[in-house]
Amino acid sequence: MIADRNLAWDVEHDEDLIRVGGGSDPQAVASAISNAFYEDQDVTMRAVGAAAVNQAVKAIAISRGYIATRGMDLVVRPGFTNVASADGSKKISAIVFRLSLM
Repeated sequence: MIADRNLAWDVEHDEDLIRVGGGSDPQAVASAISNAFYEDQDVTMRAVGAAAVNQAVKAIAISRGYIATRGMDLVVRPGFTNVASADGSKKISAIVFRLSLM
């Protein structure tokens, strides 16, 4: 898709977003990803920091195994976005993963 060649994505609607932190359980996140696909939804995940990105990548690998049993495979498109810090004083760079079925 030509529109998605820009890897800086604006992620505004948090209700459709899986936020992954450094302490997130990869198996729980993988279950959330898999369940979203079972309900015919695309998945967007956001991770801030190296530990969070690590957990997100683990969750993607685990969920790929979960959905493979149903004959599905997924495609991951990573990108970047900025989010406001907790106090709102500055912007923090985050990695965004867009997942869809192949």
